[in-house]
Amino acid sequence: MKKSRESAKLLTKDFQNEFKRQLLTLVTAAFGFTAALFWNEAIKNTIKRFIPQAESWYWEIGIAVLVTVIAVFFIYFLARISKPKEEMK
Repeated sequence: MKKSRESAKLLTKDFQNEFKRQLLTLVTAAFGFTAALFWNEAIKNTIKRFIPQAESWYWEIGIAVLVTVIAVFFIYFLARISKPKEEMK
C-alpha cells in the first residue's frame, strides 16, 4: 500500500512537471505568434515604402526567401544551443 502511494505521488509530480513544461511551451508559442503578426504588418509597410510597386512580386519572392533562410538559420542555432552537451558530441 505504501509503495503504491509513493508511486502515485511520483506520477503526480511527473505529471505536474510535464504540464508546466507544456504550458510554458504553449504560452511561449502564443507570444511568438502575436509578435510575428505585428512584425508582419511592420515588414509589409516597410516594403511598401522602400520597394518599387511596379514589379513587386519579384521583390516579395526574394524577400520571402531571404526571411526564410534567416529564420531557418536562427531556428537551427537555437536548437543547437538548447541541446544538452552530451547530445552534441
